[in-house]
Amino acid sequence: MALRIRNLTLGLDEPEEALVVRAARRLKLAPDQIETYTPVRRSLDARKGREPRFAYDIEVTLAGGPRRERKLASRLRRTDVAVAEEPSSPRLTPGTEPLAQRPIVVGFGPAGMFAALVLSELGYRPVVFERGQDVKLRHAHILRDYYRNGQFDPESNLLFGEGGAGAYSDGKLYTRVNDPRGRLVLDTFVEFGGDPDILIDGRPHLGSDKLPGICRRIRQRIEKVGGEVRFGARVEDFDVSDGVLTAIRVNGERVAAGPVVLGIGHSARDTIRQAAAAGIAVDAKPFQLGLRIEHPQEAVNRWQYGAFCEHPKLPPAEYHVIAKHAAGEHGDVFSFCMCPGGMMLPTHESPGEIATNGASRSGRNGPFANSGLVITIDPREIQDDALAGLAYQEQWERKAFELTGATYRVPAQRAADFLAGRSSDGRLETSYPLGAAWADVREIIPDFVGDALRRALEFLDARMPGFAGPDAILAGPETRASAPVRIVRDPASRESVSARNLYPVGEGAGYAGGIVSAAIDGIKTAETIIARYAPGR
Repeated sequence: MALRIRNLTLGLDEPEEALVVRAARRLKLAPDQIETYTPVRRSLDARKGREPRFAYDIEVTLAGGPRRERKLASRLRRTDVAVAEEPSSPRLTPGTEPLAQRPIVVGFGPAGMFAALVLSELGYRPVVFERGQDVKLRHAHILRDYYRNGQFDPESNLLFGEGGAGAYSDGKLYTRVNDPRGRLVLDTFVEFGGDPDILIDGRPHLGSDKLPGICRRIRQRIEKVGGEVRFGARVEDFDVSDGVLTAIRVNGERVAAGPVVLGIGHSARDTIRQAAAAGIAVDAKPFQLGLRIEHPQEAVNRWQYGAFCEHPKLPPAEYHVIAKHAAGEHGDVFSFCMCPGGMMLPTHESPGEIATNGASRSGRNGPFANSGLVITIDPREIQDDALAGLAYQEQWERKAFELTGATYRVPAQRAADFLAGRSSDGRLETSYPLGAAWADVREIIPDFVGDALRRALEFLDARMPGFAGPDAILAGPETRASAPVRIVRDPASRESVSARNLYPVGEGAGYAGGIVSAAIDGIKTAETIIARYAPGR
């Protein structure tokens, strides 16, 4: 047992050990009455007009033990001092229904990976089908074949392969999903090689240089305890009979289906279309569209930290911005996936298209920062078709490819030139690994999105001088912030409403929005399968 004390602050030049003195003062005790202390949460308070400070929640034990801790918490009656609750793990009791076939997991991104891990640990021996390759081969395809030689592989790229899109993402691990399984996800990442600081950081981050190795070690654990992961295994079709999924087609082979966890990610458009053609119910859902903006990281540091921007204890600064009502009837323009010290990356799964996203390495020590600037699109404004959002995204991604001469260089324009309605020229520096070409980026987004971004940039530049200046580069399009489709499932059974035995999960199914929320969704579905079925032999 311990006492949790919330919101103790330290100045930039104060040592962490000073927390003991602050905690003792809060508890009205002498410092030597605190036997141990453990930071459990740490965040940076960098509000403008004041010196940045670190805020901590810590747990302490007292001389006199748990009884004294309970009595002290009761006597103080403070909302920022409480007896720490012991974490509890859900007890999983296997069901009794026999399994006709081993569980199948389609896709090895965060949702599929964590579903497979939980099933494997409980003895269910799942088989994972992943269309891309393992991280070693995938890395070679991306860096050698694509970045250096311009040879794009539609089956093994930044979206498809071991770890899914998450393996080469920024590795942000904060989520708005309030679920105790979130801690299980973080603990798992630490167990398989993640920095333990993610357990206490208010905005935890792994980095695109660390995630591939973590994904590989999780896969090796799955295989060690009886699961199986098959790479280069593309699911091509679904056999649905009388409202039940009976088989899937993998590389031309029919595979009889036990429970099938469908965690295909938000960009497996061909698989989503094939599922809809097989009679699996899908609905259109709102999605985001816009551009990505890149700045020198030192400019972001100045905006956020002011006179303290060069202090060695401060991490590369990040921002989250909203331009209220800049999109008119479409609502706000807002930042998405802000990557301090990061790079812009190509995130398309088909040849002849360009889509952008961002990532950063664990040190976040690159010279640039980038973020999406997007608005939310209501699918009803496009067409009364559940799959219309997919075609809408593709339309702008193909325009981007054509705009730079049918190359994979990203269209780019200075933000100041975008606002002035003029062409950009001169030297073009960007983090995009395939290079960039000056272009009118209004041509790769709808007119109403361009108008919304103009208003947002004017507003943000007034708040952060230089945000839309000559050093700010707009590139895009930014189309993959979320899936425009939801594969409809029953909220209780978590099965498809039109194909029992099929369990849609994660971002691609429209039920998550990031690594942690997708992993939680996969875990919950694995628990549902476990509660229903007995492990197979």
